[in-house]
Amino acid sequence: MGALANHAFVKMNGIGNEIVVVDLRPAGGKIEADEARAAASPQGAPYDQLMALYPPRTPGTDAFVRIYNNDGSQAGACGNGMRCVADIVSQQSGKSALTFETDAGILNCWKGDDGLFTVDMGKPRFAWNEIPLAEEFRDTRAIELQIGPIDKPILHSPAVVNMGNPHAIFWVDDPYAYDLERFGPLLENHPIFPDRANITLAHIVSREHIVMRTWERGAGLTKACGSAACATAVAAARLKRTERKVRMTLPGGELTIEWRADDHVLMTGPVAFEFNGTFDPKLFEKAGTP
Repeated sequence: MGALANHAFVKMNGIGNEIVVVDLRPAGGKIEADEARAAASPQGAPYDQLMALYPPRTPGTDAFVRIYNNDGSQAGACGNGMRCVADIVSQQSGKSALTFETDAGILNCWKGDDGLFTVDMGKPRFAWNEIPLAEEFRDTRAIELQIGPIDKPILHSPAVVNMGNPHAIFWVDDPYAYDLERFGPLLENHPIFPDRANITLAHIVSREHIVMRTWERGAGLTKACGSAACATAVAAARLKRTERKVRMTLPGGELTIEWRADDHVLMTGPVAFEFNGTFDPKLFEKAGTP
């Protein structure tokens, strides 16, 4: 039987980013890709990301967290999901400050007096081979990549950043004026991105405000992507087009992103509980999970 069969889950969202949290700290068990896909099906608990909690691997941390996209692939970071995890573990432990480990590194989370959770998403990476890109670009504030005719491209010259996941940000006048559901998969899987990439369309409203939409690698068009919000804020500040603390408006709501002087990126926002459930074992039999 798979790790998720008969297992309890919590359905939550972070400004519309659909999150499922499963606590595997007591029992453990590896989640296979087809099992993660089955859990995201309409008969399961449809999600953008599934956050699986495991026993700590590093002393001083509260849990090791594996992050699954709804296509079964794994993500290195999910800021909205980490706030949901922090909310659950905070309620269980009574602690307002928590530390988690992910494949992207150690993340600190804390709850403010306003009830909002902040996640320290770590330091952005800008080198072409850290993002990673398939070929060298000395300046990743704008790389040679476009969609559409050479003389009149529809989208072009994105900034690229690794914020736990690879991100490409295209600057546009209106993020809603483009068919991101069409262009997103093409750009996500472009040969320039050997690990695929999250694709964001962003409009800089002012030096303190950005509006954005994201096609998430492995999840598709979502209402919010926390790591993309961080990457976009950093990319804009790197171009000197915004301050280092900005309000990010996403389809599902708003986040505050601050790129601190110590190079760490802080993301602050709300979480929302939806419901508790248990995965039906039959779901995974159909998916071929033993």
